[in-house]
Amino acid sequence: MKVFKLKRTFAAVILVGGAMTAFAQQMPPIPTDPNVRIGKLENGLTYYIRHNELPDNQADFYIAQKVGSILEEDNQRGLAHFLEHMCFNGTTHFPDNLLREYLESIGVKFGANLNAYTSVDETVYNISNVPVIRDGIVDSCLLILHDWANDLTLAPKEIDKERGVIHEEWRTRTGAMMRMYEKVFPAMYKDSKYAYRLPIGTMEVVDNFPYQALRDYYEKWYRPDQQGIVVVGDINVDSIEAKIKKLFSPIEMPANAAERKYFPVPDNDEPIITVAKDKEQQVPIVYLFHKHDVVPNDQKNNMSYLVMNYMVSSIESMLNSRLNELTQQANPPFIEAGVQDGDYLVAKTKGAFAAFAAAKEDGIILTTETLMREIERVRQFGFTASEYARAKADYLRGLESAYNERNKQRNASYVNEYVRHFIDNEPIPGIENEYAIMNQIVPNIPVEAVNQVMKQLITEKNIVLSVFCPEKDGMKYPTEAELKAVIDKVKAEKLTAYVDKVSDEPLMKEKPHAGKVVKTEQGVFGSTILTLSNGVRVILKPTDFKADEVRMQAFSPGGTSLFNDKDVLQFALISQIASLGGLGNFNSVDLDKVLAGKMASASAMVNTYSEGLSGSCSPKDLETMLQLTYLRFTAPRMDQEAFTSFITRNKAALANQEADPMTAFSDSINVALYNRHPRALSMKADMLDKIDYNKVMELYKNRFADASDFTFILVGNVDAKTATPLIEQYLGALPATKRNEKFRDTGMAIRKGHFENNFVKELETPKATVLMVYSGDCKYDLKNNLQMSMLGQLLNMVYLRTVREDAGGTYGVSCSGSLSKYPTEKGAFQVYFDTDPNRREEMVKLINEGIQEFIEKGPVSEDLSKVKEYMLKTYKQNQKENGYWMGILNTYYWENLDMNTGYEATVNAISGDDLKAFAKTFFGQKNEVEVSMSSPVQK
Repeated sequence: MKVFKLKRTFAAVILVGGAMTAFAQQMPPIPTDPNVRIGKLENGLTYYIRHNELPDNQADFYIAQKVGSILEEDNQRGLAHFLEHMCFNGTTHFPDNLLREYLESIGVKFGANLNAYTSVDETVYNISNVPVIRDGIVDSCLLILHDWANDLTLAPKEIDKERGVIHEEWRTRTGAMMRMYEKVFPAMYKDSKYAYRLPIGTMEVVDNFPYQALRDYYEKWYRPDQQGIVVVGDINVDSIEAKIKKLFSPIEMPANAAERKYFPVPDNDEPIITVAKDKEQQVPIVYLFHKHDVVPNDQKNNMSYLVMNYMVSSIESMLNSRLNELTQQANPPFIEAGVQDGDYLVAKTKGAFAAFAAAKEDGIILTTETLMREIERVRQFGFTASEYARAKADYLRGLESAYNERNKQRNASYVNEYVRHFIDNEPIPGIENEYAIMNQIVPNIPVEAVNQVMKQLITEKNIVLSVFCPEKDGMKYPTEAELKAVIDKVKAEKLTAYVDKVSDEPLMKEKPHAGKVVKTEQGVFGSTILTLSNGVRVILKPTDFKADEVRMQAFSPGGTSLFNDKDVLQFALISQIASLGGLGNFNSVDLDKVLAGKMASASAMVNTYSEGLSGSCSPKDLETMLQLTYLRFTAPRMDQEAFTSFITRNKAALANQEADPMTAFSDSINVALYNRHPRALSMKADMLDKIDYNKVMELYKNRFADASDFTFILVGNVDAKTATPLIEQYLGALPATKRNEKFRDTGMAIRKGHFENNFVKELETPKATVLMVYSGDCKYDLKNNLQMSMLGQLLNMVYLRTVREDAGGTYGVSCSGSLSKYPTEKGAFQVYFDTDPNRREEMVKLINEGIQEFIEKGPVSEDLSKVKEYMLKTYKQNQKENGYWMGILNTYYWENLDMNTGYEATVNAISGDDLKAFAKTFFGQKNEVEVSMSSPVQK
């Protein structure tokens, strides 16, 4: 590894001066990761290839296009996105649906592993997690990329079928914010093409464009000089490079190729102010942008670009901490807020330092003032040395973690880097170089340099203020003049510097009286079971899958099931409320400060049948995670101001929740499934004032008063010899009263029999949303869990063909099922989709026919083979995932079920007849709840 050394004084002098542009020319270029091979063919096509062995025997194949909706003419709006869809509907070498059929036959699932996206300036296609176990698979995936690049068939029949699918995608995606964006973008992007180029386009174009228009767009823009191939995985780099050269070199650049233009966004001297309203918007949202120029792509290879990115990310971190602190006030100025520097929304040719906040209905002016004021406060006074010390510590700790994981990176992380390098020329130094470089530079960057950058980001001009409001009777909307006055008022204010309250008090002043390991035994799956003197059981499973990760979960039987139904309001939000006050001597804000530079967390939760914890840490911060765990049991802190803020913000968030149609849909589902059971609570704004903080904390403390029946599971890079003394010190010290508890059946079961609630509601975008839930008894074992999973996957494939493709009736049908062990062994299966309200009954009929045919005939054998391939591939992939083993151990010790041993044999043994019988037994119990919400049908 080559180490890049910078003289300390050189870096410090330059950075203290704050003259970013001056030292940009003096700093060396950013090196390129030597582990990726980058090449360019004579026709202009670029490729990136990297060998990586996580997961084993898998690879990702991507093609990125510097092409998006910005290149459309007015009569082509929607064609870039439409073309993306057509890449899955027939190519020269994979006609009709053969491309999808082939990939699914090798375990590459459509949607999960085979997908694409279209944005304003780019379109990217992916074939991920491909089992590259033979050359033919590699060749086929490269051939698919080739066909996407140059050999789509674009058959009229397939185009016409896809019009309906995209219309339904528009229906599903068009919510309140999308409608308001369409209203305000012409002002926000005045005199720019970005004003009218959202990728979904217009349905007038989608429904009516001539076939040749799509072919012309494809021929004009899908060409080698705008295309980048990325292949990362368990492959031979030389072989892949040779194949790419052979396959892609014959593709010719079109004669007189059109110039790929990048469209500017003009500056503005006076603030651009927009106010939009929508009947389905729940809360006012304020966007405040300070636009600025972007770094040109050809200047991103300079070391100063890395330095600038670091300083901007530090600004984001520090200012977000300040805004979070404001939300803890009893009467906070907003529901939530944050800042981020990046593209000016959808425009890559203009950057923006953006602040976002959700406001109370009567607090739009206050929210806007506060955002302006806090940004202006930083611009005038900067950040404090103590704030910066924490941000720097967090950054360096994150960098160290990434370096520690340098040999444990999944293919996707590299692919994403290379796509961004191709599209935007973002640097790819590799973590080894970045770690060496930034560890030399960052300690020499003073807070004064960061504060100077803030002054460059925030200027007097280029301000854009957009407010998105609920449209409702009686609401007072700010005028553009009033919002302009806010900007002027804050600029004229005499502000004071922020005061950072810091403490050098440790998380725990004294260590508790430690317990002892009284029993050690061998557990399942290579784990060790420690029983502590207070009864706590600890399962340790060391792995080498991640160098810098330890995961923790804990559970104990009981949960809210042991509470009285009449207290449902008090325990409905118990996990959130119990954490509001912080821990020990630290409120939530100070707790974040004391944990700066550490990678450790531990959260407590009270579920229906259990209480528990979830945490994670790096190996060197294990003690901190265990200290947090100890404090979750013994020192939950009450903070009346934080609680009042929580209630105030949630009341504001829920005050207009009925404006969102999905609230009515969700409430109707709740009633339909649980028949108004007292525990099936839909939280409303007027309920929040009835929550008793003392009662909530009393209930919480009750659940964590006795640790003797808790089981803790730790998975990851945990060394038993090092961890055991810490486990004895903190988990062994947890209180134990030896109460013998079990959860109870609360009686909140899914309604039996057939029930329908198909209601009509006025919607801004005509739509029908349908949920069908089937339930019944089902033995909780490995085979039935797998069969329920297969049932969902198989019906998804059925409905992809019948409801989406043949009928053009939806963007997608989502089917999924699950089994539960407690309080009794049950199963539930749901089907969810959106459609045209005029076609709801037709689509429901197709759903019912699909289930009935499955019961009568079982699955299509080819479909079953595809599902098995995917499940077996995923199983092998999961063997090196800490999260997988955490789930396996949790299921084993909490539900007494081994979901790992015999998995492959069970999957392979399940037959079509098995699944037919399973479906017949499950659906044959005839417990079905159907809820739909539809716009009035247009006759």
